[in-house]
Amino acid sequence: MLTRAHIDRVVAAALEEDAPWGDATSEYLLPETAAARADLVAREPGVFSGGEVFQAAFRLTDPRIEVQLVVEDGEWFEPGAVLAVVTGPARGVLTAERIGLNFAQRMSGIATLTGRYVAEVAHTGVRIADTRKTTPGLRAFERKAVRDGGGRNHRHSLSDAVMAKDNHLAVLARGARGDAWGAAITAALRAAKDRLPHTTHLEVEVDRLEQIEPVLEAGIGTIMLDNFTLDELRAGVAQVAGRAVVEASGGVSLETVRAIAETGVDVISVGALTHSARALDLGLDVRIDAS
Repeated sequence: MLTRAHIDRVVAAALEEDAPWGDATSEYLLPETAAARADLVAREPGVFSGGEVFQAAFRLTDPRIEVQLVVEDGEWFEPGAVLAVVTGPARGVLTAERIGLNFAQRMSGIATLTGRYVAEVAHTGVRIADTRKTTPGLRAFERKAVRDGGGRNHRHSLSDAVMAKDNHLAVLARGARGDAWGAAITAALRAAKDRLPHTTHLEVEVDRLEQIEPVLEAGIGTIMLDNFTLDELRAGVAQVAGRAVVEASGGVSLETVRAIAETGVDVISVGALTHSARALDLGLDVRIDAS
């Protein structure tokens, strides 16, 4: 999902936004011959992510700039650790500084938060997955960061899988209630499954225990238990009894994820990994050689 071409396209747009007619400060204040060395330094502990994106910010600004990554994506680090070393023309280094930092801080923040969730459920074997609640235009970057933190990716886009949520089910049921609702949903899901290519996955979200059986009768691959209590999750897992992958979603936080994992679900999807992650505090310590 995160190719060099995609990285270059997004980073180039960010650089153009930040310096549409060049970096006036660097061009007017710094000698053209000045060289710089800059260390990317951690101000707090975390998981590194975005090394190739960080490199691209400098490479696209001035191909003479070299960026040596000291740690790899997915590595934990402590405060004071040097994560990368940047050397080259000072004007270019300072022009690219903010964009390189923005991406590295954002991606490392997501990787670090993901790593904390993964650590909370490590004893269970449950997968921590992201959602489509990503920054528009940056999904591939943010999902790479989730993987660097030890998490898994959900469907990348609406085109990748069939996922029937509550609003889809409301349309399919057309106001039916009780047994009529169940029969309508089972029939509609079976019809959709018959039309799907055999490689396309089908997942269905439910928000009540009584919805589980009609959905399972359609032979779906994954059932999402949305905003269930812990007792309801345990009951839902028992009811599914291995007939589908069980995903829990809604109400997930670092404080609740361990208990949710211990109910026996297979996957926990966490929107907060991408929509609420705080940018990690990283700094670029620059030394200028004006000779």
